[in-house]
Amino acid sequence: MKPILAGLAACLLLSACSAADAPAEQQPIPVKTVTVASAAVPNVIELPGRVEPVRAAEVRARVTGIVQERLYEEGTDVRAGQPLFRIDPRELRASYAQTQAALASAQATAANAKAVVERYRPLVDENAISGQEYDAALAASREAEANVAQIRAQLESASLQLGYTTVRAPIAGRAGRAQITEGALVSQPEGTLMTRIEQISPVYVSFAQAASEVLRLRRAIAAGEIDLDENDRVEVRLTFSDGTEYPIPGYIDFLAFSVDQQTGTVELRAEFPNPQRLLLPGEFVRAQIYAGEIQDGLTVPQRAVSLTEEGGTVFVVDSEGLAAIRPIQLGAMVDGNWIVEGGLRPGDVVITSNLQKIRPGVPVKVSNTPTGQNKPAKAPAQTDRGAQ
Repeated sequence: MKPILAGLAACLLLSACSAADAPAEQQPIPVKTVTVASAAVPNVIELPGRVEPVRAAEVRARVTGIVQERLYEEGTDVRAGQPLFRIDPRELRASYAQTQAALASAQATAANAKAVVERYRPLVDENAISGQEYDAALAASREAEANVAQIRAQLESASLQLGYTTVRAPIAGRAGRAQITEGALVSQPEGTLMTRIEQISPVYVSFAQAASEVLRLRRAIAAGEIDLDENDRVEVRLTFSDGTEYPIPGYIDFLAFSVDQQTGTVELRAEFPNPQRLLLPGEFVRAQIYAGEIQDGLTVPQRAVSLTEEGGTVFVVDSEGLAAIRPIQLGAMVDGNWIVEGGLRPGDVVITSNLQKIRPGVPVKVSNTPTGQNKPAKAPAQTDRGAQ
């Protein structure tokens, strides 16, 4: 009896050990997903750009003299014609007075010559004087009148020179730092730079696109692969260097019809309203150009994408219900969605939650409605520039 009981105990022990060594079946991880669907998505081109003023003027000396006073506050807005500097006017004022006196003398001489002609005219008819004397008097009168006209022009020039001693703003805009100080000698022949004025509301943002990309874009528009808006306007949005977005969109207003031979690029320019002076000339920004819409485009939510040096990766649910990693090529981000340029197809199921717990080959359980699909990214609403 004892051998039988011993054998039974051994069998029970071996069965218990086998049960302990068998791995437990892994439970599926609950996840939320989106089903990739093709739809019209914005054709977004990202380029670096630089902010430029719409108008800029250099204020230079138009007369030679000593600067007496600066009449504006540096870094403030000035109106067209506003006085900016005062140059010592005394020398030019004396020159103006001298020319004015010369004009008065010439006018007196011209009046006397004209009176002589008037006296000689009846005497010629009576043969009291010769015709030669009358002709000489008439010539002297005309010469005197010409001298008056010449000196009057000199007086007008002297008046202009005197007026230039008050240096005024040629355009309205933001006046920069003064390049000279009181007591400095400025020169008219050298055109001494005194300050700069820039108009920064609105502003331009200029950028360059590779000529091959511009050609590809034009061909796609001609083939109907990219649809522009009804006004054929191309909208542009900006992002600052700190990642924040500029709230007001702009529009392309210039496209060069020649290619830079050194860089192989085509120059583009957009105009932006700048009511709060957030965009500063010389600042570098990131521009997103919305060049129409691409038919049959694909997008995925930002939260589903892990960024890599080559682009990005997502987890998809394969045919066996397991998680699989998929590298993808990313385009621009629009309204919280990445535009996918490669790596996904319509119908792929992309995981959007519990990404920290998922590893390739892990079983997953879709917890959201199976029919849920990712909403396609929408192009920004076209805004009337005049409403900004």
